[in-house]
Formats: sequence, C-alpha cells, structure tokens
Amino acid sequence: MARTKIVLAGEGGHGVQSIAKILVEAGYAADKKVLYIPNFGVEQRGGVSIAFCQIADETIGEPRFSKADIVIVLSDRAIARCETYVDENTVVVYDPSICNTKPEMKAKDIIGIPANKIANDEISARVFNIIILGAVIQATGVIDIKYVKDAMEAALGKKFNTNPELREMNYKALERGMALIGAKASV
Repeated sequence: MARTKIVLAGEGGHGVQSIAKILVEAGYAADKKVLYIPNFGVEQRGGVSIAFCQIADETIGEPRFSKADIVIVLSDRAIARCETYVDENTVVVYDPSICNTKPEMKAKDIIGIPANKIANDEISARVFNIIILGAVIQATGVIDIKYVKDAMEAALGKKFNTNPELREMNYKALERGMALIGAKASV
C-alpha cells in the first residue's frame, strides 16, 4: 500500500469526524503515516461535515488530494459536495437508509449499505458511525482491526468503563459494518 485517501462526509452529528479521528489514531498506532483534515462550518450540527484522511506506509508529501480511493457519503447534500473527489478508481459507499438518491458518479464501484437502519433496528442508533467505520476498514484493508479497537478504547474508554454494554455494542457495530462490505469492495 502506498497511500490510501479517504473522504467521509455526512451531516453534522453523523459522527464523521469521530470516525476520522479513530481511523488516524489506529493508523498511527499501527506505525503508519497519517493525516486528517476536518472540514465543517459553524453549523456543526445540521451542516455538511467532511473529513479527509490519508494513511500510508511512507511519508505523506501533500496534505490535499484531488481524488480519493474511497468516499463515504451519508446524506444527499454530502453526495453533491463529494462528487469532485470521485473518479473511475474510487469506491463510493453510501447509506440508502439515509440518502434519498443513489450517487450517480463515474466510480469504480458504488455500494449501498443501510448502516443507519441496521443501527436502529439491530443494535442502537448510537453506533451508526461505528458501523460506517467497520465498512471503511473492511473496504480499504488499510488498518488491522486490533489497532481500530485500541483507538476506540482510547477515544471511548471512559464511556465503556461507565457502561460496559457500550463496548459490546460498539464492537458488534464494527464487526457488522465489516460484514456489510464483505467481499463487495476493495480499494
């Protein structure tokens, strides 16, 4: 792997920035080079929030990129905002249980995963973003799950210790997200 470029986009409150932080912390712990650039307006809850992440084996020479390897879009407005980062080599993942329209882009693959519906119906609405995190790590293969779980512990450990059921829910959500992608995509 030279460098994996990831764009995550959704409405404020979808946990896009939390996913990105866990990804780069896991990458750093795995001795990768990482870069994270958050992008959101003053309307953090309710506006489009975008996170740009890069994870690489070697030094990342440029903080910005024009095309991503994988783009995760979690709202209709996010689809429109992220089209510029997609080309024929990009895998696009979207949530049809949130998005009213399927992304129409020239991409390597467009995969719909109903993460929000699964979170609400099977686990808890609180773990929607962790299902998405599982999908990202499965699709990219960029980080071993051990490092992701360690990063989740670092980010959420106090909450997990206060309510151990949260740890179980989050780990279940991570594995559920990985299973949703399965063999469907590879970046």
